[in-house]
Amino acid sequence: MKKVILGFSGGLDTTFCVKYLQEQGYAVIAVTVDTGGFSKDELAQIEQHAYNLGAQQHITVDAVRGYYDRIIQYLIFGNVLKNNTYPLSVSAERLTQALAIAEVAREMEADAVAHGSTGAGNDQVRFDMIFQIELPNTPIITPIRDLQLSRADEIAYLAERGVVISTEKAAYSINKGLWGTSVGGRETLQSNGALPESAWPTPVSKHTPEAISIVYERGTPVALNGQTFEHPVDLIQTLQAIAQPFGIGRDIHVGDTIIGIKGRVGFEAAAPVLLIKAHHALEKHVLTKWQLSWKDTLAQFYGNWLHEGQILDPVMRDIEAFLDNSQQMVSGTVHITLFPHHFQITGVESTHDLMSAKFGAYGEMNKGWTGEEVKGFTRIFGQQTRIWRQVNGAETALETEASHG
Repeated sequence: MKKVILGFSGGLDTTFCVKYLQEQGYAVIAVTVDTGGFSKDELAQIEQHAYNLGAQQHITVDAVRGYYDRIIQYLIFGNVLKNNTYPLSVSAERLTQALAIAEVAREMEADAVAHGSTGAGNDQVRFDMIFQIELPNTPIITPIRDLQLSRADEIAYLAERGVVISTEKAAYSINKGLWGTSVGGRETLQSNGALPESAWPTPVSKHTPEAISIVYERGTPVALNGQTFEHPVDLIQTLQAIAQPFGIGRDIHVGDTIIGIKGRVGFEAAAPVLLIKAHHALEKHVLTKWQLSWKDTLAQFYGNWLHEGQILDPVMRDIEAFLDNSQQMVSGTVHITLFPHHFQITGVESTHDLMSAKFGAYGEMNKGWTGEEVKGFTRIFGQQTRIWRQVNGAETALETEASHG
């Protein structure tokens, strides 16, 4: 039999795919990629479900640390929030999953690779593109998209084959991973409407302000509240458990999809938002203004290109090299106070702090220059504008300014 590698979550779509691919004459190897969204019990249940469906083999890939090392660390280094809001929770996760599935397909010399994406969203592009690049001679099978199946069609097909699937659809779709949880429902299908409290996976149960501290070494979070961690993944999970019950990191993101339409999705991501904002606060103290400026420019492109599935573009390695180099002095402690639904960064401590008092206190006293030096600097700094106005005349200059509002 021909061998097909199927990205398998255990949900309705990938359950359908197992039975359908079997009937097309394939031996199905189901691959579940853990990016921090499953418990051990859930992974065991998914594996058993795959075998119950008749999969020839089930493989669980633990990609959590690799997810951080390959993608998340650069989202922190770049302070990446798409549209200044969204920490790319799902898009970064899907690329990690696609890369892991492609690796299994290559190692097992698969005859085909398959995924359960529909034709309506971004994931179909991300999976297809990774597979096309990594497995250029391997056919890609996408039953749900190609057959244009509805949920009811899939349930009926499975029922005919003795696979019973609950017909009750959850009011909200939840996708949980290391870098945040997405929440979709009827409110996110339109331009106006907030998600109700019941839709959020983590209830707000903390109401008393709580002070925390995060230590970064060369941009990498290494300690939380005095506790050091073997790997940043462990810190992220600990921070998430502390902060998410405050309702921090909840929001609704509106953005442009890869397929050209606008999309709206809710998310809760306390740890990602706190780590990015704390990292950015530290950088504002230790980096120069042009380092910060160019980081913003490159990181925005990096986040957008990552969102659109282009993680394998060589330009991404170039930007990652820049981001790596930019972190040499990004070491120190950031102090934060957590409140219900918000937080406040209260201060930074770093031996690389450029806000050192020995150079002066802004608005208070200078120690690095004299008043006469400022006069000369100001004259040179404004020289070009002064020449323009003298050449063109003050009246012409005023008319030009007025014509532009």
